[in-house]
Amino acid sequence: MNYKIWNGAAAIIIKDEKILMVRAKNTNSWSVPSGEIEDGETSKEACIREVWEETGYYIAILKELHKKKIIIEDYKVTTTYFLGKVIGGQMSYHDPDDNIEEISWKTRDEVLGLIHNYPEDKQMIEGLLLGQ
Repeated sequence: MNYKIWNGAAAIIIKDEKILMVRAKNTNSWSVPSGEIEDGETSKEACIREVWEETGYYIAILKELHKKKIIIEDYKVTTTYFLGKVIGGQMSYHDPDDNIEEISWKTRDEVLGLIHNYPEDKQMIEGLLLGQ
């Protein structure tokens, strides 16, 4: 099979023992802010841009957490996950794709009860929340 390539970046932002998450339109599932790396961007730059577009927050990258490689339908997906912290902005929508329905800070207990858009991320998120 000929796979298409998709490279993205995702942000894990934790503040006051809560994690920043978004819910896309027409779905009940949640994810951390993420999106595709655009031409000329580094994965860090894409991560910072995506968080601002999807949540309205400006972030600083603290460190790279890991790379997820997975096949989704006919795509080979590589997503680089970063740990970041809010350094400015306020909760608001700037998403040019107009995909985001809801932005929320979720507690660990809330995360446990959510439907996750990427279920493979749930364990990592829980571990980071427990480590705070």
